[in-house]
Amino acid sequence: MPALAAFVREAGSVVALTGAGISVPSGIPDFRSPQTGVWADVDPMEVAHIDAWRRDPERFWSFYGARFEILDGKRPNGAHLALAVLEARGRLDAVVTQNIDRLHRVAGTRRLIEVHGTIDTSSCLTCGGRYPLAEVRSRLERDRVPCCDCGAPLKPDVVLFGESLPFGAMEEAGALAAGADVLLCVGTSLEVWPVAGLAERTADAGGTVAIVTQGPTPFDDVAAVKLTGDVVDELEALVAAL
Repeated sequence: MPALAAFVREAGSVVALTGAGISVPSGIPDFRSPQTGVWADVDPMEVAHIDAWRRDPERFWSFYGARFEILDGKRPNGAHLALAVLEARGRLDAVVTQNIDRLHRVAGTRRLIEVHGTIDTSSCLTCGGRYPLAEVRSRLERDRVPCCDCGAPLKPDVVLFGESLPFGAMEEAGALAAGADVLLCVGTSLEVWPVAGLAERTADAGGTVAIVTQGPTPFDDVAAVKLTGDVVDELEALVAAL
């Protein structure tokens, strides 16, 4: 931790990149852990691909309805709050997240780039209508497929398999990563591209990559710091050290 604190203290620009691991202490399962991960008992290509939504919206929403239930009532944990504190103190420029759970926003992060979208809203790809989460859940409770007022099935505003990441969000994330003196990667395996390439952008530009996550990543040899403890403990210790 002293090494990470020193890098952050001396940096002109620090950007955080977060993945599913930061939300596990809030009671949200990650994706790949055996037995407990979201994909442990289901093929994501069968239930979370854009073609699955088009082909069988009822099966798709059966899966996503369960995801909404998992996320219901979840609160930010100490790691989310620590990043918000670092931003409020001027130590962190932005958070780039792969998560769709809204917890960074609830924690108070102001500059948040959600490169995989958010469950906050769902949209109609036929007429462009957009509905907040509470309304989507209400319609899902009444029908097996939440539909727009025009009658077309809604799609959650998250990036599904088979879809491109939002261009604007990735452009902003790439610029932040390239300009960062420190890219703080928290709770991410750095295996999902193109987001994993943000670490490469920082390293290629001469910045420092710091990783706080359990388990190996493809960028461990590039990282100047690798911490494998509990993400809440590590980030709260970082805040205390600064």
